[in-house]
Order: sequence, then C-alpha cells, then structure tokens
Amino acid sequence: MTRDSRIADTLGVAADLPAWLQPPAVLSGRKRLALLGGTGSIGQSTLRVLRHDQVRPFETLGVGEACGAGRRFELYGISGHGNLGALAAAVQEFRPQVVVGSDREVARGWNACCPGFVGEFYEGPEGLVRLASDPAVDVVVAGIVGRAGLESTLAAIECGKVVGLANKETLVMAGHLATDLAERTGARLLPVDSEHNAIFQCLLGAGRKQVRRVVLTASGGPFRTWTVAEQASATPQQALAHPTWKMGAKISIDSATMMNKALELIEAKWLFDLEVEQLQVVVHPESIVHSLVEFVDGSVLAQLSPPDMALPIQQVLDFPERVESPAKKMDFLANWSLNFHSPDLDRFPALLLGLEVARRGGSCGVVLNAANEVAVQAFLDGGIGFTQIVPICRRVLDSHPFEAYPDLRSLLDLDRWARQETTQCISKP
Repeated sequence: MTRDSRIADTLGVAADLPAWLQPPAVLSGRKRLALLGGTGSIGQSTLRVLRHDQVRPFETLGVGEACGAGRRFELYGISGHGNLGALAAAVQEFRPQVVVGSDREVARGWNACCPGFVGEFYEGPEGLVRLASDPAVDVVVAGIVGRAGLESTLAAIECGKVVGLANKETLVMAGHLATDLAERTGARLLPVDSEHNAIFQCLLGAGRKQVRRVVLTASGGPFRTWTVAEQASATPQQALAHPTWKMGAKISIDSATMMNKALELIEAKWLFDLEVEQLQVVVHPESIVHSLVEFVDGSVLAQLSPPDMALPIQQVLDFPERVESPAKKMDFLANWSLNFHSPDLDRFPALLLGLEVARRGGSCGVVLNAANEVAVQAFLDGGIGFTQIVPICRRVLDSHPFEAYPDLRSLLDLDRWARQETTQCISKP
C-alpha cells in the first residue's frame, strides 16, 4: 500500500466522489505554486499562508531580505492586475521565477518598478495561460475574479495540474467542459471558496450516495435586514461594507445581492456532481459555519472556523494532510452563538436565478455571469441602482439563445453577446 493510499484510507476519501476531488499524488520536495491573481484578496491570503511556511519566520528578516523558498511550498510564478505596488512587493519578498502583468498598466510600469528582477515577465491573458501551463508548476491557485480567469484555469486543468479553485466562474460558465477535461487529464479541482471547501471537508468521510442535501451558508451581506425599498437607495459604499469578510469590490457587491451565493450554487452542482434538489442556502450572519452536509441517516456535519481565507487555502495546498495554519482559531470559551435563517427570496431574488441556471445548465451560466459582471460595474460607476442589478440579469438570461452543450468557442461568443446585451439594457431601461 502506498503512502498516498494510506492517507486516503485514513481520511476516508470516498471512492464515489468525483475523480477531480481525490487526493493528488504526493510530491517529493517542495510544491511549486503558480498564484494567479496575486494582488487580490485570495492572492494576498495565499501569500500569508506561504509566509507562514517560510524556513525563517518573516518577523526575523532584515529590511529588503527575501524570504526565499519555504518548507513545503515555493512560489514559482505570480500574476497581478492593476496593483503594481502590491505585485512588486510580493516579487521582492518571494522572488518568483515568473511574473505576469495581466493588464497594460502593470506591464508598462514593471521594469521601472522592479529593475532588479531577473526572471521571466509575461503579459496579458496569454501570459496567464503560459504560467498556468508551465511544466515546472505543481499547483495553480486560480484566484482571478470573474470571466478573466477562465482560460488560464482551463489551461491548468488541461495540463493535469492540481488547481486550488477560487475562480468559481470557471464552473459557472463552463462546468461541463471543466469537469470533463479534469476527468480526462487527471487534474484535481480542490475548492478554495470557504463554502465549497467546507463541503469538501465534510464529504471526506463519505460520498455522494450518502448525501441527502448540501447547505451553503450565507452571511446575508450588509443588506440582510434591509427592505427592498431601502435597498433601492443603497450606495456603492454601503454595498461594499461587508459585515464579516474583507473582499474585493465585485465579490462584495455580489454578496450584497446574494448573487455570489447564486453562483456558488451552480459551482457546487458541478464540483460535487450533485442534483439541484440537493442544494440549499441558509443565512448565517456570524459566518462561523461555512457549510453543512446532511446525510441520508439524518446526521449533519458542519465545518466551523472564524472567517479567514487562509484556512481553506492551506487545506487545499496541503491536502490530503493537515498542518499548522496561520488562520484565526476558534475560542470556545468566549460567549457566542450561531443563528440560521431562511433567505427572503423577495428581497434576494438572485438565489432563484442561481437555482434556475443550475437546473437548466448549458449556456445559462455564462450568460448570467456576464450580465452580472456588467451590471455590477454599472452600479459601482453610478449608472444603475442596486435593485436593478438582478432584474437586468433576468432580462438578459431570458432573451439569450439557449444552447444545451456549448463548446468553448460558443461560450466565449455568448459571453460577448451577453455583455453587449446587458450594456444595451442599462442604456435603455
């Protein structure tokens, strides 16, 4: 019996879980990581995990002294978008061999910002794909938000990589393509999203045949108690003020509309190969229980931890083993409580869209995602009101030319069509 199989047996990894959720081969030496989206919230949390892994504690380093390779991980490559300062700081600290500037601003300012960099520098979406496909890379952390992360994530899957999946849009847009590809290439799709990582951990001792339902928790966002009338006058600043998580602008707005939870329902269907009837959402304001799994015998397993993305990231990077983490720990001696509420679908109709798209499949996911991205940006720019985001998505979804089994080219065409259609809906309400 190999060390791999012994670990799997110890953890009770179920044989009927999808192949892409099974433990990857145990690598000798350090794992080489490609961090896509290194300047975003997922990227910064990943760097925190890597910093914790350093041979020498970060606090003991001198000014300008690089951390170098860690005990278990080496940052081989990193990408950044729009935040040249954060990208340069990460490169100076971790000294990766490859850097990708995914937008022109970063690419244009790179040489002046990091004149001492001696590695490879790639530009644009092609550079992301090149890094994700690099034979030297063992693990790809797909932390780019939205449609922009699709091609690089698919490239990593096509090369059979272990993918720490934070880019939920890959499964929302192209779940059938991504999972089919992973099954063919042997790639692993290990969930970084806190909710899906919680489900994953709960399923390690069981499998799909024993699952009655999966319950994703939602904080409810900043407007959990607001009426529809109150939401109609909400400002971007109010919508960005998430009560428990510190996230980027787009995902913060999605949390406020609960579109983020709608997209997560679609992601869960593909990732865990579940029926839509097995998926449910509950509002849990404390964000301590990250998701629950109810089994056919009535038992319920839940994963609990303070809201800290370092935990699911490290769980994925070290899977199937567990090691000490920099994440916040539970204080069971403190006075605290857990509350659960049924979501109000009149105030948060995005959830109905998510369930519908998960049920219909096909081209619905790519259209919903594109429409939402455009509508969210319009709200942030002051072009529409908060309560217009979901109805606009509904209009575009209802008017799109549905395809049951779109290939990648069709998905990209539909993505462009949906963005144009949404822009027209915004300009002509």
